[in-house]
Amino acid sequence: MRVIGRGVACLAWLLASSVGAGGAAGAAQEQAERKDVATKDTSTKDIGAKDGPIPVESFAALPVIDAPQLSPDGTRVAGKMAIDGTQYLMIVQVTGGPGTKPSVVKVGPTVDINWWRWVGDGWLAVGLGSQDMVYGTEIYVTRVIGLSADAKVMKRLDWEHSGVRADDVLWTARDGSPRILLAKQTGIASEMDFWPSVYEYDLSTGRGRRIVTGVANVWDWYADGAGNVRIGYRLDDSSRKATLLYRASNADTFRTIARADRKNNESFVTPSLFRADGSAIGVDDSEGHDTAYEMSLPDLKLGRKLFATPGYDIASVIANPAGDDVAGYGVDEQYYRTEWIDPAMREVQAAMDKAIGGGRHARILSWSADRTKLLVEVGSASQAGMIYYYDIADGRMQRLSWTNPKLQGRVLSPVRTIRYPARDGTQIEAVLTLPRGRAAKALPIIVLPHGGPFARDDESWDWWTQYLAESGYAVIQPNYRGSSGYGREFAKKGEGQWGLKMQDDLDDALAWAVKQGIADPKRACMVGASYGGYAAMRAAQRGGGLYRCAISYAGVSDLAAMRAYDGQFLYGRTRGDWLKKQAPDFRSVSPRFGAADFAVPILLVHGKADKRVPVKQSRMMASALADAGKPFEYLEQPLADHHFTRSEDRLTFLQRMKAFLDQHNPA
Repeated sequence: MRVIGRGVACLAWLLASSVGAGGAAGAAQEQAERKDVATKDTSTKDIGAKDGPIPVESFAALPVIDAPQLSPDGTRVAGKMAIDGTQYLMIVQVTGGPGTKPSVVKVGPTVDINWWRWVGDGWLAVGLGSQDMVYGTEIYVTRVIGLSADAKVMKRLDWEHSGVRADDVLWTARDGSPRILLAKQTGIASEMDFWPSVYEYDLSTGRGRRIVTGVANVWDWYADGAGNVRIGYRLDDSSRKATLLYRASNADTFRTIARADRKNNESFVTPSLFRADGSAIGVDDSEGHDTAYEMSLPDLKLGRKLFATPGYDIASVIANPAGDDVAGYGVDEQYYRTEWIDPAMREVQAAMDKAIGGGRHARILSWSADRTKLLVEVGSASQAGMIYYYDIADGRMQRLSWTNPKLQGRVLSPVRTIRYPARDGTQIEAVLTLPRGRAAKALPIIVLPHGGPFARDDESWDWWTQYLAESGYAVIQPNYRGSSGYGREFAKKGEGQWGLKMQDDLDDALAWAVKQGIADPKRACMVGASYGGYAAMRAAQRGGGLYRCAISYAGVSDLAAMRAYDGQFLYGRTRGDWLKKQAPDFRSVSPRFGAADFAVPILLVHGKADKRVPVKQSRMMASALADAGKPFEYLEQPLADHHFTRSEDRLTFLQRMKAFLDQHNPA
């Protein structure tokens, strides 16, 4: 690992220069863009058809900064930043002048920087990962380093005595010291090495001490805000029996407080947050949707309902600065927002929401320890948006960067949420994007199912969708049965329905768009990635009368092979149980074995570096189609992963997708 580019520029200058400003002019622009939060922000530009098409390169651009995190004192930002189409971890001074030097951390080409977390003002814990050979099998190995805020010092956290997984940070100190609790395997030589122990490490020295010794079948440990390891989740993958181990403090002994048989669909609620008064907050769906409740310990009894959102599951519980009570809840309705319980944060959020207007949303991404300095993302599903630094003390918002420097604040194609009935009457929510400058009548349409499949789409910026809309297509993204966020019963509707009723829901989205007059029934194509790529394969196999073509990125073609691949990982049998529940008969719904039924051309694209869905899945599909004499195109990207982390791979994919659509379903 090495540090590069120490003398590049200050953050404001660097990011301003990426959109056409530089040097002193860039610094002046940055100062001019400081705005009072109570003032309407006008950094948007609506564009219409007269502006002409936006080049594909603009949509392929990586975010300027990804997952930015503010230091506890609010003076530095750490995040992945794009340099020449590649992402690096960068640490920059937010409040510095043009002479302030950022640090860019680069690792080898085969090593991933997966996450980063501030630990005090002077240090970060950084999670790394790479493919490695272990006893002749290629396995993804993870490690943690301690990184000084100036990136001059890096400490490996006992890499030599670590197993395959060694990157689960349970807790970070809140007293300014560089201490963390890390759950990690201690080796691979014995069973007891395999099950993670919990260590307290000092990032500045790299030295640690064991707090909890590994327990057989306990992979997940949970700590409270004070750094006590309170709970261990124990799952025997062979019997599918689960138990919960509990103690009140580090001085106590663990004891079993709950049991469940996963084979019989039994479960228990694990605390989401430990409170200072000895109780906890638990999230339970017994009333249909994930809802937050008070929870007593150690009996896990649910008490007073604390928070729910009608029709949707709550997405997360956000802790207060001390980590011992709730400050807010993440809510993903038609778009993601935070419902703050903390009065001060609620007031700040309300002021920002009032200030920005124009259909955009303000999302607080990160905050200082005292929550007086914030990083705020402002944007919408039609606008890539921007990131602001907000110092509550002086009441001003300073723009740090555009999310997409090529698109800047331009508002593109309009997006809205719709609902339609599936053929069995199930109500399905979907996100509809209509191409700007075109009448919403008899349009060519793309059905774009999300991956997961236990995931969902909402009204957030999506570079794929906006590029397709810019190319002249209506795009509908159905949250088909089995999608997350809509409650227990909606999720259960997807069980056993991979490629069946879940596929019908996608076809019914097309039928709705045709009935509304939005879509031309003779100009439809299905496009998707991961599970969405699987669905695109199934559309080509069983929906030839509906679609003219299909495009799959990193799709699954053989469910049995996918189960075998997942089986090599932790809880492989339990994962296999889940997959079997989603698709009881693997072969009948695996597109690979139905290649002879493919009725429309399909484009298969897969990254060779994909660690989630192996490239073999698309290779097998291409081979089966070739044997069956069916029309297809295959593109394998040698450096691409599952998540499009390189702009070059994004661009190549978009260009190939557009060429394929121009041939088979032109706009």
